Amino acid sequence: MIGVHVHLQEILDSVGPVSPIDVALSDAVGCILAEDLIAERDVPAARSAATDGYAVDAAELSEFDPTTLPVTHDIRIGDQIPRLVPGTCVRVTSGAALPDEATAVVPPELTDRGEATVVVQKSVPEGFGVREQGADVQVGAPAIAIGTRLGARQLALAAAMGRGRLLVHPKPRVVILSIGDELLNPGSRIAQEGAVFDANAHALTTAVAHAGGVPLRVGVVGDDRSMLRDVIEDQLVRADVIITTGGLSESTTDTVKDVLALLGTVRFDHVAMSPGRRHGFGTVGDEVPIFALPGHPVAAQVAYEIFVRPALLLIGGHSEIFRPSVRAVAQAGFDGVPGRRAFIPAEVLGHPDEGYTLTPLGTASAWLPGLTDLATANALAVVP
Repeated sequence: MIGVHVHLQEILDSVGPVSPIDVALSDAVGCILAEDLIAERDVPAARSAATDGYAVDAAELSEFDPTTLPVTHDIRIGDQIPRLVPGTCVRVTSGAALPDEATAVVPPELTDRGEATVVVQKSVPEGFGVREQGADVQVGAPAIAIGTRLGARQLALAAAMGRGRLLVHPKPRVVILSIGDELLNPGSRIAQEGAVFDANAHALTTAVAHAGGVPLRVGVVGDDRSMLRDVIEDQLVRADVIITTGGLSESTTDTVKDVLALLGTVRFDHVAMSPGRRHGFGTVGDEVPIFALPGHPVAAQVAYEIFVRPALLLIGGHSEIFRPSVRAVAQAGFDGVPGRRAFIPAEVLGHPDEGYTLTPLGTASAWLPGLTDLATANALAVVP
């Protein structure tokens, strides 16, 4: 039997980020940037209006009395920029470039909103309502750092810089198979005694998506060896990672070990943990990592959290691959499992400044917690 840390380290030592690819901006959502994004132009490219209003020379505004100015032009985004004649103003829309002579933009609410002439009722300081050239980012500056996960805000900045494509670590494509003759897809009619609904495929599909991967759910595959081998071989063409659940017991009908032995280099170990202890990991085909997880839904989800999720994040180019952990005071007693590290569903409440409390859920059984316990939990209590 090997330790949890030993098994996890062997996995992390065997995987690494997917090679970077150049993708269109729309395909970069959720990916990890693979290079520093350097600004090739100033953003904004010119001094511009930060608000609708009237572009003026602030020095011409009276500090004590309203100031009346002729309106000589209307400027919209993209218009040719006129010269600001002394003693006049131009009406501008937000985002429009400003005449060189303009030192401020007076918003409409501080005027009578005139068209031919405007009365500025209150003076504004120089620079008011003006966005300077390069205020967001200046040419040559690093705008977005390598390793950043690209969301709406980062893609908005890249688009404003004129970047239509980005170099990213692509999201890993994760094929998910549930193995067992006894499994039924949810919604099916139970036609035989002993049949159970497949909870693992849906749980792992959601978990993979939350970790930034692209889940490819194959569904239920029976225990027939040749069928299982054919399915796995068919999936290799599109998989960066494969996850199987079930088929790991010592029964002669559980076939995962036999099939994977013919397809690659996969090692099966008893890991000193609970729930679940039999796990497989290795590569198949052209060095595609494969995780063979227990079939029980709670054991499968715990194994995903401990072993698969960190590996997927690493493959996707993330630098932070582990969930946060805290020390908490248990509100009720519960038992671990001799000789194993136990992961028990729990509710953790508290605050960093005040400390945390932990309440084990359900039966608090470290041997095999229930799905209800896991569904209610917001943490796993780790018991040495």
